[in-house]
Amino acid sequence: MPAVSSLHASAFGPGRFARAAYRVREGTPAISPHCRGAFRDGRLLAALRMTEIAIGESRPHLLLGPLAVARDVQGQGFGKALVADAITAARTGSTPAGPFGIVLLVGDMPYYGRFGFKLVPPGQITFPGPVNPARILAVECHSGALEGAVGLVRGV
Repeated sequence: MPAVSSLHASAFGPGRFARAAYRVREGTPAISPHCRGAFRDGRLLAALRMTEIAIGESRPHLLLGPLAVARDVQGQGFGKALVADAITAARTGSTPAGPFGIVLLVGDMPYYGRFGFKLVPPGQITFPGPVNPARILAVECHSGALEGAVGLVRGV
């Protein structure tokens, strides 16, 4: 866990704690079976946090992020591999509450669009804090799942 925290601090700085997505993660396990990491010779090169969430009354879903890659290995595909693996696992995984509906994130369409993420219709999904609606993206784990995901995002 210290290696992940150090990587996040290096990538995002102290301002990361003020972001709405971090508020969703408060009180949830920092490490879950859905998280991903890339290692070389015992060194953490990239880390992806995946948090189980509810959206309104709809669950289970996953919140993707943060995704952090060590500066000296950026652009070498570690982040892409973690995101692709996490989406594949979400589509085949489930919890006692059932199969996952969507993977949600706050991020950049030019990067995440390659993985199938689409813009969530404005106002459909809200966060406990300000978020640019043009950055709320989702990919469905099964067809039609986004339609039922309406309301406030909260960690579970």
